[in-house]
Amino acid sequence: MAMDGGTAAGRVVSPVLVGREAQLRRLVTAVSRPPAVAVLEGEAGIGKTRLVAEMAAHPDMAGRLLLGGGARRIREPFPLGPLVEALRGTGELLARAELSPVTGALRGLLPELAGVLPPALEPLDDRAAERHRLFRGLAEVLSALGPLVLVMEDLHWADEQTVEFLAYLLSALPARMSVVLVYRGEEVGAGIREATGRLADSVFHDHVVLEPLDAEQTGVLAASILDAEDVTPDFGAHLHELSSGLPLAVQELLALLRERGALIQLRSGRWARKALAELDVPPGVRDSVRERVGRLSAAARGVAEAAAVLQVPARVAVLAQVSGLSRAETVAGLDELLVSGLLAEQDGTVAFRHVLAAQAVYGGIPLGRRQDLHARAAAAVRTVEPVPLGQEAHHLRHAGLLREWVDAADQAAGQASELGDDAEAVRILEDVLRNAPLEPERRGHLAVRLGWAAGQVLRPPEVIDLLSEALESEQPGPLRGQLHFLISLLQERLGDDPGAQRRALTAAVDDLGDQPELAAWVMAALGRPMDAAVTLAEHTMWLDRALEVVPSIGDPVEEIFVLGKIAASLSGFGDPRWAALTDGIRRRTGGRPRHRQEVNAYRSIAENVCCAGHFELADQLLAAASQGAAGEESSREPLARCRLVSLLLAYCRGTWDGLDQETALLLDEYGGRPSDRITAETVAACLALTHGDLDTARRELHDVVQRTLALGGYELLPLSMTGFLRLSTARGEAEAALAVTGAAVTVWETKGLWPLAVRAVPALAEAMAGIGGHDEAADLIARLSVLLDGLDAPMAPAALAHARGHLEAGRTAAAEQFLAAASAYDRLGAPYEAAQAREQAAGCLFAAADPRAEEPLRAAITTFQTLGARWDLDRAAQLARKYGVAVKGRYPGGPQGYGGGLSPREREIAEMAAAGLTNREIGQQLFVSPRTVEKHLGAVLRKLGLRSRAALGMHLGVDRDGL
Repeated sequence: MAMDGGTAAGRVVSPVLVGREAQLRRLVTAVSRPPAVAVLEGEAGIGKTRLVAEMAAHPDMAGRLLLGGGARRIREPFPLGPLVEALRGTGELLARAELSPVTGALRGLLPELAGVLPPALEPLDDRAAERHRLFRGLAEVLSALGPLVLVMEDLHWADEQTVEFLAYLLSALPARMSVVLVYRGEEVGAGIREATGRLADSVFHDHVVLEPLDAEQTGVLAASILDAEDVTPDFGAHLHELSSGLPLAVQELLALLRERGALIQLRSGRWARKALAELDVPPGVRDSVRERVGRLSAAARGVAEAAAVLQVPARVAVLAQVSGLSRAETVAGLDELLVSGLLAEQDGTVAFRHVLAAQAVYGGIPLGRRQDLHARAAAAVRTVEPVPLGQEAHHLRHAGLLREWVDAADQAAGQASELGDDAEAVRILEDVLRNAPLEPERRGHLAVRLGWAAGQVLRPPEVIDLLSEALESEQPGPLRGQLHFLISLLQERLGDDPGAQRRALTAAVDDLGDQPELAAWVMAALGRPMDAAVTLAEHTMWLDRALEVVPSIGDPVEEIFVLGKIAASLSGFGDPRWAALTDGIRRRTGGRPRHRQEVNAYRSIAENVCCAGHFELADQLLAAASQGAAGEESSREPLARCRLVSLLLAYCRGTWDGLDQETALLLDEYGGRPSDRITAETVAACLALTHGDLDTARRELHDVVQRTLALGGYELLPLSMTGFLRLSTARGEAEAALAVTGAAVTVWETKGLWPLAVRAVPALAEAMAGIGGHDEAADLIARLSVLLDGLDAPMAPAALAHARGHLEAGRTAAAEQFLAAASAYDRLGAPYEAAQAREQAAGCLFAAADPRAEEPLRAAITTFQTLGARWDLDRAAQLARKYGVAVKGRYPGGPQGYGGGLSPREREIAEMAAAGLTNREIGQQLFVSPRTVEKHLGAVLRKLGLRSRAALGMHLGVDRDGL
């Protein structure tokens, strides 16, 4: 179908929206129901920005203020850029608002609003507290703007503080606010996805994913751009194949063909589309853009290259400086580019209309010319006040000016660290250390800064090799000591061999003599039971040395931090000194930790005393730590680690409502931190057993036991080992299970960790007795009774009585031990273990025809029902049926009480699975992990008596009402 090249001259976009009507309807509906969060996801060039513009112009948006901001590809160490961009012009609106003093914290961030903001606040000593105050101020200002739609674009490039603020805002979204988050799904970080995973029930939420246009829609879009009635099916199909259905590619191809004067003169040949991760610019876009630019004047080409190098909106003077053209030539070339539609104006600056077009032009600039342009760009951005250090460093690097790049990057990383953007500091420093020529001592200094920044990131990168490389050259003692220490710290975060961690710590000690805060930290770390071969005596020696060094630290906050680590380790050994240290920490902090290090101390002790069985104290310490992390210490990493301990405590105390969902979220959050993730993995595996998902439980409990041993997380081992032994014994596999868990018993012996490990002794005794090891089990119990006497081991009375119950020959005698154990568990606040002991007591009493049997059985069943412990409930119900005890509500389904029917979430997942979606696809739509989807599907199949997804599809097709 031939078309005149002048048709619809100058048009580069369609005047009407094509192929996105349903998505627009969903987007408008979402933002019209505040509080609401709408996610708009799609690859580059798919039409996200156009859809947002259509939403903004929709009649239903009348009466709502729309503010927008976007992240930039070249990031600056100045955080919260998208929010600053959105709020800059709101001064007139805020002048009529009543703002509290906390919004004065925004004066430094938003100097344009200084005239309407309250006075500046006094600076705080703590960087995280400053950040929290800033977040509060931002949230209040946004709320004060009335009915508001906040659009945040290009969040795949967002800095960490923007991500943290969005998580903070969405956790308590103002009633009159809607938020639209726009990003490329394949490039966005986990933090943005997680921010929308825990929305309150009152927040309306929709997730819109833009897909490429099909051949028919591509033809309609082409006809609209060309102002024609239609195009032939062949032409539409050919255009679709060249563009891969990307609206941007369609626009660029049509613009090129129009400039050629004959739209039918399409180049021959076919190309297959690749993922953006493999190819930034689809060939159809790249070739068409470059050919369009090649048809422009020399001045226009020079300006286009300058704009492509700069990557950010730029003023005419900057474009002239970078391109090397006169102002008159720059203006003439710029006008040509604006008319062509390649560039667009934004508030007195210009930039490429589409990022893919900019990338296409940039990729076509020869190396020498490109380096020259970057050198001019570096000089140009230095004239901006304040200097955008990130841009300067970027241009210097790509100009090949590596020494200057190192200086600029060093400054940028320092600024990022000062502002709390550790992830950005890591990115900058890693780039420098991998690619710049550096003198040995400077390499050492930069590597130390990298190590400290990486240790603060929730998902630390693999940078240990850079720290090790710095150690290979001669370094001054203090630098050498810090490098060894930081290597150990990152090894621990990444789940590396505990032996390697210990060797790095040992190497650090002697070089840190003039840094007592670090030396004491290293000694406290060496006192932690992580390496299987190290004895209790050696651990205690290091803890004693750390205690001796603490008074010389001089900084009260750092002293509290180290004392917290010492107290945590001592509690695991049952050393009573931990209690006095903890009392001292609480007294010195007034019971309220304010700094990150103080929060860490409270959390560390809470975790270990929870494992030991001091649940009430753990709850108090954790509540204080969580308050400090969420309030004064607002920072994602400390709060997330508090949530991990809270997860552990909730499991131990039997408060399981919502625990599956929280476990799934934390598993996703800690994907890059094996040593922390093991806590969530342990709880997930134990819950799989209680829920009756036995195949999953058997696999995961075995794996978690092995991983915990490999990571040196011996405090957690009793939980997973207990579940593994109980299930294996029930399946007649006790001997194999004892072989697997033998290594754990050896470690507990070596390190004196029985005050924690005594929790697993009942399951050990049951398994050992089941394979004829009655005498061996009795010897273990007798020895532990003596060993634990005088140590702080709150679980010991309950667990040892429970274990004796498994070994008592007389049925009534065994029942008495089980009942004594149940009462002791009650005093601790451990309902799940108490119910197990009561069920076992009832079995013994029924076998002895003792009339007391029914009462403990009913109590056990009630507890199992309340907890939702289906595996245990099934077993107890069988015992009840055997002896004629009536049981009510066998499957309560948790607090909602769905019984044998499906819960709303189970129904939702069942229908999606029946429709053919994978676990991952279901998880992405529902914002849960594939593991959680698998568990829900297991429950669905069990309730419906089905064995496979195929059977589920048939069942739903035949009897959908049966749900």
